[in-house]
Amino acid sequence: MKYLTHWAVAFLTLTGLMLWGFSDPFVKQTARLKTFDLIQKYDAPTVSNDVVIVELDEKSIEQYGQWPWKRTVIADIIWQLREAGAGLIILPILFSEQDRLGGDMDLAEALVQNGVVIAQVGTTQTNRNAVPRGVAKIGDPLSWLFEWPGMLGPIELFGLNADGVGVINTAPEIDGVVRRVPLIVTVDSETYPAIAIETIRVATGAPSYQVKAGPGGVQAVRVPGYPVINTDANGQIWLRWNKQFETISVTDSFESVQGKTVILGITAEGIGSIIATPNGEAYSHTPIAVSLQTIINGDSIVRTDYATFVEYVTAGILAVLLIVMAAFAPYWLTGAAIVLLWAGSSYASYFVFTRHLQLWDVSWILLVTTIVSFHAVFNRFVKEFQLKQQIKKQFEHYLAPAMVKKLQKNPELLKLGGDTRELTILFSDIRGFTPISEQYKTDPQGLTKLINRYMTPMTDIVMKNDGTVDKYIGDALMAFWNAPLDVPQQKQLAIKTANEMFVALAKLNKELENEGLLPIKIGIGINTGSVVVGNMGSNQRFDYSVLGDAVNLAARLEGQSKEYGLTLLVGETSVSDAYKFIELDMIAVKGKTEPVTIYTVLFESVDSEFFNKHNDFLKFYRNAQWINARQQIEQITTRYPQILDKYYNVMLQRIINMEQQKIKTWNGVYVATTK
Repeated sequence: MKYLTHWAVAFLTLTGLMLWGFSDPFVKQTARLKTFDLIQKYDAPTVSNDVVIVELDEKSIEQYGQWPWKRTVIADIIWQLREAGAGLIILPILFSEQDRLGGDMDLAEALVQNGVVIAQVGTTQTNRNAVPRGVAKIGDPLSWLFEWPGMLGPIELFGLNADGVGVINTAPEIDGVVRRVPLIVTVDSETYPAIAIETIRVATGAPSYQVKAGPGGVQAVRVPGYPVINTDANGQIWLRWNKQFETISVTDSFESVQGKTVILGITAEGIGSIIATPNGEAYSHTPIAVSLQTIINGDSIVRTDYATFVEYVTAGILAVLLIVMAAFAPYWLTGAAIVLLWAGSSYASYFVFTRHLQLWDVSWILLVTTIVSFHAVFNRFVKEFQLKQQIKKQFEHYLAPAMVKKLQKNPELLKLGGDTRELTILFSDIRGFTPISEQYKTDPQGLTKLINRYMTPMTDIVMKNDGTVDKYIGDALMAFWNAPLDVPQQKQLAIKTANEMFVALAKLNKELENEGLLPIKIGIGINTGSVVVGNMGSNQRFDYSVLGDAVNLAARLEGQSKEYGLTLLVGETSVSDAYKFIELDMIAVKGKTEPVTIYTVLFESVDSEFFNKHNDFLKFYRNAQWINARQQIEQITTRYPQILDKYYNVMLQRIINMEQQKIKTWNGVYVATTK
């Protein structure tokens, strides 16, 4: 126990945190984004002199009637704005269907060369009337841009007459909050601009866009005649949410719109849509205004490509320093260092944002240093803590630790009887045990030590993978999964256990070889099925065990593994998608008349062509096409030597025997004559 409280154990905690954080999990991403929100709450608000939002609000509904209005009404509003001296007019409203009230021609006339930008939207179901806009590419940006399955545009009458058509989709982060907006999106290699940058294009009169990309993604977007807009790798810009905009109702006077870009936004209850922003809820047209003003001001927020890596490494370095300090420095100095680190890193992230508009994540540094430093300090406090080891009960020698804990909490489980459950059973046995035992004719204790030396790592592997060791039968081991506690991945864990047993055995055999001893070879059979599991025996003595046909079949499969030249045979009920299973044969094991399909697992990497050739071989074999089957084996073993070569030798000999017996038709089931 003294090792658990050693000061260096905190490095294990640090290692675990760093491994967890390396993949940038959901929790880490969310904490980072919330940190950015907190930093921006201290950003001084600014009132826009360039953009006005004209709201289609409750008063508008009272004046013009139920929404949607006849499009003649919207056309009249456009003309009123134009008479009031408005600049460009943005309509973030989707006109994908014809006006049932017949006002399309009036609105189309209001769109013609009148500085109006209308909307289209990326969709997952529809691709109709989309209005793409070409881009000049430097590098290959398309693979980095956001891609939609389809784009739903305005009716053709509007799409042809509007000065601009822009996408109004946002790209919420993993927590559903809108912090960035993609400037360019794609559909089937066609590019579509966001409505904000489309407005800039219309203002400059440019025909298209320029997009620059490098090895790490998109670097910048530019409208010819307008300054370069730096973006992230996916062509997005961070929105600076300190922007405030004058808002007026459609029913108010339009005097304040002169010379300003106007966004017609819907805010009427039940009509206007709401999105989540770092500042709380906002109407869906707000990101359009914020992104447009951000582009106009040229004050885009920067999050450098290497920032996440720098934060990750910095957290690790600071945590190492705190571990050493917690172990050897005075407590007051350690506490002061922790507080100083928290305050200093928090202020540094705020400083670089307010001075340079750069976003740096302090949450990861605080999380790692807090957990690791508290662990290191805790270890120091409990340095002399000692935990008395409980006397292990008999069950701990062959049951999983979770079962032992459950038995200790509920002794009622130690009653005779059992219940029916689906279990996965594993049988393992040493092959050629007689020659091995002959090495110890004069040293029986040596044989016992060898078996213990073999069984110990095998048992550890079973228990590590949530299995229960049922019993040891001489040199054989029986284990099962999904009892007494549920094990959802029972099939996969049984296969994983078999693989790890082979790896551990190879290591043991190297040690035996160095000692001049014979290597140990094993066979494993695995099967899944419904069995009775519980405490079985007498009132004086009982064991927690399993009974059933599935158990017997697992034992038979272990015995047949040698007959097929393999170390692992798996019943068809144990097959899953977690490993590369390959079908071997249909067999009626000894003592059973019902055939079962048997498999093995290929733990090494094999291409799909091997499986195709193998399946062709099985088809020839079961159809008694012996010549084709032999030729297929020759092709497989020539191209894929050492992959199931012993198995193919067994099958080849079987085919030769059947040819000699002049068998021309059969049911494809091999009847085993041995256990």
